[in-house]
Amino acid sequence: MIDAKILVIDDNKSVLSALEILLQFEYKSVQSISNPNQISSFPNFDEIDIILLDMNFSAGVNTGNEGLYWLSEIRKKAPHISVIMMTAYGAIDLAVKALKEGAMDFILKPWNNERLLTTIKSAYDLRKSQKEVQQLKQKESNLKQVINQNKDYIIGNSKALKNLLSLVQKVAKTDVNVLVTGENGTGKELIARELHKSSARSQEVFISVDMGSISENLFESELFGHTKGSFTDAKEDRAGKFEAANGGTLFLDEIGNLSLQTQAKLLSAIQNRVIVRVGSNKPIPVDIRLICATNSNLEKMVSDGLFREDLLYRINTIHVELPSLRERDGDVLLLADFYLNKFMNKYGKPELRINQQAQEKLATYPWPGNVRELLHTIERAVILSEENILKPSDFLLEVKSGISLDSGPDTLEEMELLMINNALIQHNGNYSAAADQLGISRQTLYNKLKKTGR
Repeated sequence: MIDAKILVIDDNKSVLSALEILLQFEYKSVQSISNPNQISSFPNFDEIDIILLDMNFSAGVNTGNEGLYWLSEIRKKAPHISVIMMTAYGAIDLAVKALKEGAMDFILKPWNNERLLTTIKSAYDLRKSQKEVQQLKQKESNLKQVINQNKDYIIGNSKALKNLLSLVQKVAKTDVNVLVTGENGTGKELIARELHKSSARSQEVFISVDMGSISENLFESELFGHTKGSFTDAKEDRAGKFEAANGGTLFLDEIGNLSLQTQAKLLSAIQNRVIVRVGSNKPIPVDIRLICATNSNLEKMVSDGLFREDLLYRINTIHVELPSLRERDGDVLLLADFYLNKFMNKYGKPELRINQQAQEKLATYPWPGNVRELLHTIERAVILSEENILKPSDFLLEVKSGISLDSGPDTLEEMELLMINNALIQHNGNYSAAADQLGISRQTLYNKLKKTGR
């Protein structure tokens, strides 16, 4: 028995009885009314799946206009219901008109039972498909809301930040490719999300991809997807990040860390707005807003032959340069207060305050790790605090090498971090070149920096 609710509307009680007898063994619920005026008071009308509606209700009238009127009323009240029109007077033009008005099908009286059951089953299948599509759309909408949730805020009143946000608002309204640059920890992904949130694609998905964490042999699979059996671990078809971001925004972070080979593959996808899954020959068009980010000097990398000039032109229609924290006059203490309140709530220490001397220390420190370093510094101070007043000694600050202001490297980890940072400085932030100098893989270098929160 099919789990569907059917309503029969006909003024002929013999027709109602015949249909109830025919359908009661096929469908879970079969109800009937003899007067269409009862539609407005029919209980749980919006739960009906299929309606069988007579075309004529007044004696001596066979124009079908009454049925068309009630079809229109049903469509207004519950547009999702599949309606099948019934009449003893067959006319092609009347059938066509009913279908144009939104009827699912048209049957003649007396009917053939087998044909009638087939028609109703088709209407049920259509309704079921519509329900499934509606549920999938709702799930997709809910998923997009979850993915797009961003609890980070852009905090500050400095002129540098206001100029940046003014540019972001102008650029967001367009669909051009954007390159976001700036030192580590300045909030490049936060700005990318702001571009998405202020764009016409804000209700669609924002997909962030950390290019530095993707190994070269998995690059195509991660970005373009793969088909089942295309390589050893491909146990099922899988969409890549480009497909996942279709209709929305794709954010490619650390794009300066790609090899020349992967740059060529990325350029083709960006240029043609078409991707091909690994193991497939079928081109898949994608509609994305592309935002890329890096802390590397891409122009110098182009000069050194490490980055494709044509790729740079493609991703760099608009260039957004983020100011460092030391360039944002007055924002340090605003951010410090914001993070202090955040971590007081998180760690259950509601009475903490930063004294004047500590504020001066925070305000004058150069913050080489920018906002990210400030966040970690405040969190660490809150966790380790033993008194309600935070003093200068509660804030352990570090120089650019990552070593304490008051001492040299005391551990192997500190020495390792010093060597990594020095290599990155020598190579203008290029991970591949720094890794080559240190004799480790780019992936290993990236993982080591990730562990330190850099």
